[in-house]
Amino acid sequence: MSDKLIKSLENKRVVPLVQSDDPKTALKISEALLEGGLDVLEVVLRTDAALDCLEAIAKEFPNAHVGAGTVLSADQSQEVIRRGASFIVSPGLDAASVKVAKDANIPILPGIATATELQQAWNMGLRTVKLFPASLVGGPKILKALSSVFRDVRFMPTGGVNPANLNEYLNVPAVLACGGSWLTPKDSIESGDFGAITQLAKDAIVIAQS
Repeated sequence: MSDKLIKSLENKRVVPLVQSDDPKTALKISEALLEGGLDVLEVVLRTDAALDCLEAIAKEFPNAHVGAGTVLSADQSQEVIRRGASFIVSPGLDAASVKVAKDANIPILPGIATATELQQAWNMGLRTVKLFPASLVGGPKILKALSSVFRDVRFMPTGGVNPANLNEYLNVPAVLACGGSWLTPKDSIESGDFGAITQLAKDAIVIAQS
C-alpha cells in the first residue's frame, strides 16, 4: 500500500463510507467528513450513481484519499481506477481484481472472513486486508487469532463497527483502521444536517486516539 495512505490510516484510524445516489450530495457528505478531520474516504458502489459520485469527489478533493468500496469484479476495479479511485476495497477476495489493482499500482484491501481466505491473500503478496463482516465472523477475537499466525498482516475491520466497540477493535495491535457507516447516517443526509456528520467524524477521531 502507498506510504501516504498508510500514514493517513495510522493517524486517523477510521474510514467513513460514503453512499449516495446524487453526486452533489456525495460532495457535501465528503466535505463534512473532511471538515471533521477524516481524509480517507471510501465511496461504496451501492447506488446507480456511485461511479459518478466517486469521480466527482476525486476531482473536487484531490488532496484526500478517495477510494472505491464494494468493488466486486475486475471490470469494476478497472472502472473505479478510471474514475479516480486511489485505492480499492472489496467485500471478498477476488484474484482478478487484485491483479488489476497491482497492475495499476493501486492499493487494494480485499475482504476476508476465514483463515483460508487470508492465507490465499497472503500468498498473493497482500499484507493489508479487510475483515468483513467483522462483527459476524468473530470481531476482535478472530483478529487476535489470525494476527497471531499471520504476523505481518494488518487489518481494516468493517461491518458492525460503531463508537461503542471502536476502541476494542483498535486495541488489537494488527488493526490499522476501522471502516464504518455510522459516520454517515442516512437520516442526517436526508435532512441535510451535514454538520452532524462533521461532528461524528471529530468524535470518532477522539475515540480512536484515546
